[in-house]
Amino acid sequence: MDENIVVVRGLTKIFKDFWGRPKAKAVENVDFEVRRGEVFGLLGPNGSGKSTTVKMLLGLLYPTKGHIEVFGHSPRHVATKSRIGYLPEESYLYRYLDSSETLDFFGSLFDLPNGERRRRAGQLLEMVGLKQARRRMVGEFSKGMQRRIGLAQALINDPDLVILDEPTSGLDPIGCREVKDLILALARRGKTVILSSHLLADVEDVCDRVVIYYGGKVQAMGALKELLAQADSIRITAPVLRREALQRVLEIIRQDVAEDKVRIDTPTQNLESYFLGVVEKARASEAETSGATSGSRVAAYLRGDAEAPSPSERILERLTQPAAATEAATPTQQETVDHGKLEELARPKEPAPADQKRAEAAKAAEKIDKANEKLSSLLGKPK
Repeated sequence: MDENIVVVRGLTKIFKDFWGRPKAKAVENVDFEVRRGEVFGLLGPNGSGKSTTVKMLLGLLYPTKGHIEVFGHSPRHVATKSRIGYLPEESYLYRYLDSSETLDFFGSLFDLPNGERRRRAGQLLEMVGLKQARRRMVGEFSKGMQRRIGLAQALINDPDLVILDEPTSGLDPIGCREVKDLILALARRGKTVILSSHLLADVEDVCDRVVIYYGGKVQAMGALKELLAQADSIRITAPVLRREALQRVLEIIRQDVAEDKVRIDTPTQNLESYFLGVVEKARASEAETSGATSGSRVAAYLRGDAEAPSPSERILERLTQPAAATEAATPTQQETVDHGKLEELARPKEPAPADQKRAEAAKAAEKIDKANEKLSSLLGKPK
């Protein structure tokens, strides 16, 4: 039996006004479970209760009724919180810290040693494609770059449960694909991911099961494949056939199905796949860019001992391949010593000639006489 990481029973949240009168019922009698290693999607229109549910899972809001367990304990338990990584819908980061300092700060909140914080920060920045921007202040980042650094901070503590609220918001298509591949990689390694998103295509690509909210209530829940299956039709995919062969196939099908119920068309790839193909070709030609780059492999400390993915998963392979050997440090240029300058500085100064000393003494005496005359004129001659 699969282990349940999150258990929600009869969850209800009612917001009240200043006088304690019910104002809005955000969540009403919600039940669901999230299993270990599963990608679980929260779907629903604005105001349906998704964000309220997430905040109660994090222990930031108290439920009016119902029961929540995360890792078998209350979500308000400190030990429970230390095993959760959270990316909010808006990234609230310190704008005057750079990327490395931001991750170092969040790592210190989990009492990670200095060396471990630096190691994880470097791996995460490379993973999310911000290695070249590690010294830029977060306040200078675009929204997409802020989402990338926000995702990195959500993973700094190597969490067992990752809660992502609109993780692909503001990202370019490359970033969206990489985030989705990262979610799949984390799930393969036993991490549990809860994904809240309005982008149905993202949810369809990565989620195992979903729950659909409307009006604070669960309207549908189950495995994505089962919910999307169309039991009254089938799809047949085949290589391009000669016209004669195609006609014979149609004649056989029409014996049992009306002609207007049969559709034949040419499969097309989606726009995301086409876009990524164009970008891969540009990258192969070493085209330059000053924006965020493609992310690298999954951070080593997140990978664990899980098996590598199948070779057919090209992009995911790039994310999850074993860490490359550390690059040899570039030799620093040896500083040259100007021995002639050193000898000149170390040489004792020659004494000044006697005539020069007498001239300097006479000039000093002349200055003193002039100063005395001015002082006498100011004070007046003594009677």
